[in-house]
Amino acid sequence: MTDRNLAPFILAAFIPNLDDDDKFHDECGVFGICNNPEAAAHTVLGLHALQHRGQEAAGVVSCDNAQFHSHKSLGHVADNFNSPHVIESLPGDCAIGHVRYSTSGGSGMRNIQPLFADLATGGFSVAHNGNLTNALTLRRHLVSKGSIFQSTSDSEVIIHLVATSTYLSLQDRFVDALRRIEGAFAIVALSKDSLIGTRDPLGVRPLVLGKLSGNSYIFASETCALDIIGAEYIRDVEPGEVVTIDRDGIHSLKPFPLRKARPCIFEHVYFSRPDSLSDGKSIYKVRKNIGRELARECRVKADLVVPVPDSGTPAAIGYAQEANIPFELGIIRNHYVGRTFIEPSDQIRHLGVKLKHNANRGELEGKIVVLVDDSIVRGTTSTKIVDMVRQAGAKEVHMRIASPPTIEPCYYGVDTPEKDKLLAANITLAEMTRYIGADSLAFVSIDGLYRAVCAKDRNHSSPQYCDACFTSDYPTSLTDREQNDAPAQISFLKEIGSKS
Repeated sequence: MTDRNLAPFILAAFIPNLDDDDKFHDECGVFGICNNPEAAAHTVLGLHALQHRGQEAAGVVSCDNAQFHSHKSLGHVADNFNSPHVIESLPGDCAIGHVRYSTSGGSGMRNIQPLFADLATGGFSVAHNGNLTNALTLRRHLVSKGSIFQSTSDSEVIIHLVATSTYLSLQDRFVDALRRIEGAFAIVALSKDSLIGTRDPLGVRPLVLGKLSGNSYIFASETCALDIIGAEYIRDVEPGEVVTIDRDGIHSLKPFPLRKARPCIFEHVYFSRPDSLSDGKSIYKVRKNIGRELARECRVKADLVVPVPDSGTPAAIGYAQEANIPFELGIIRNHYVGRTFIEPSDQIRHLGVKLKHNANRGELEGKIVVLVDDSIVRGTTSTKIVDMVRQAGAKEVHMRIASPPTIEPCYYGVDTPEKDKLLAANITLAEMTRYIGADSLAFVSIDGLYRAVCAKDRNHSSPQYCDACFTSDYPTSLTDREQNDAPAQISFLKEIGSKS
């Protein structure tokens, strides 16, 4: 491999943002609650539990049957909803909330959700997790018909489609809008009369239904947001289902043709919190299962198994148990890292990983180490972690990854680099091993991942999950990407951040 081949990855290793941990990031988390006198307070608590899904901004919209109230801010939930006065400014027994992860160009106050508009049918607010793969095409059409957009978020397309629908009732307008969008979405929406939750027909993005007490129902991206308020998990919102909750109770509508579900498999690998359930399965147990599959497929003789914290920990436990090798915390994570304003010299950039991780020399020195992580994206962090473990005196370092090689970007609501920045998409396994500096490198197979998640191999003719980032098998049309001016459209879509 020549230096020229490595150049994009060497340059990527010296990015100025020391907070970049070289991971995929889900774009956001959503929460909604109705028929509860403390709706705003419960929504804020739910967003606290979903903070890992988005750390750039947070917002809450409430309704008191007559008026809508909103509070949105850049930053973490705890920094912006830390005053009783904020909660008191959000009266009403229904509310929806949103946490958002930053993108390359989609940050700023105007993109913070939930979005709100006064429609002919009354006030309407939307919080969206996912990405619409025909957002630019729809946006251009709507603008040509006179729509005026206030944000650069693809989620605003949904509001404009509802506003311009010729149907009479809000529910019919909403369903009409959903039929026109492509891609992935989990949406919570709020009107003065109802709370609505829905998922795209493939169920790519997650949404669960819970109940607190009496007639108080909750929608959330993950079950951990139900746990924090003491709510009962009822079930997942089904792919393609529109669930409406009003004063009369809960109503389910399935307006889309029946399709085989393809939920995002990366929820099991990384996105969801370990204490959540996804598709009714314990995320923690699934990740341990992935580690066990790793040990079965690519075991190596070693003295100890060390996770790259925190995302690699459950898989490392599973690997250690299956391989009968001691599990140790050979890397310690600093949980109190914020943004740094240190002048980014080359030396500081190189040391940036130590802001988050430090080697536990007493456990590593003289040992053959298996390092377990959830994924490799650009490979920059893996390179620094392997080097740090070697500097702590490890005799050998073997890297094991609890997902298959990432070879494609995601277009369904995940912040990912373009394909030319994905390490596994551009160089061989042997070259990757040399690049990160490990003695060996192995990934769990796609069938091994499926066995860990659903106890069976991947059905290659009809996959059980969306796994396009590993297989190039995208389950929906990518209308904007497939247009003649695809490069410009992709650039625009990355700029608007879509999402949420």
